[in-house]
Amino acid sequence: MFSDFAFKIFNESIDKYHILDDVYQPFENPYPKDEIAHLLYRKNWIDTVQWHYEDIIRDPNIDPASALVLKRKIDASNQDRTDLVEYIDSYFLGKFQSVQVKEGATINTESPAWAIDRLSILALKVYHMQEEATRTDASVEHKQKCQVKLDVLLEQKKDLSTAVDQLLADIEAGTKYMKVYKQMKMYNDDELNPVLRGK
Repeated sequence: MFSDFAFKIFNESIDKYHILDDVYQPFENPYPKDEIAHLLYRKNWIDTVQWHYEDIIRDPNIDPASALVLKRKIDASNQDRTDLVEYIDSYFLGKFQSVQVKEGATINTESPAWAIDRLSILALKVYHMQEEATRTDASVEHKQKCQVKLDVLLEQKKDLSTAVDQLLADIEAGTKYMKVYKQMKMYNDDELNPVLRGK
């Protein structure tokens, strides 16, 4: 199943990041550029670094100048994330380009890559909730509450994985079809953001 394949790669990325646990560490992709695994690994690495950017920026004692620099990094990371999702969808468009779409085929509310994006974020939630559920310095009550949340996340992983695999199977069978809209983000665009345009 593709979801199992993707989740394994996401966990590889998360584990590799946490060896140094540093948002400024260098990135190395272990997969060849012509493989979908390369895109999946890169996608999750972006998500993982951004997860920790979001932790850092919530420090109530953060220096305002540092917070602004970090906000710019988060904006750039969001753009990278969107770009990677679109690359992954391009992979699927190529993979299924010869599929004969059946009469009455329907479209999904989200593309395969955006569903896989949610699976990548879910891998991070599972990893960090597992950490909290097993923290040696946490109270028993804290760990029990986190275990309950972890159980829910694992159930969500099962359901989302099933949905991803079913969507891909339906597209391959021609009972659903892909229609991808490029993300038209306005806040980064010099012409579309009125503040940037004013400058």
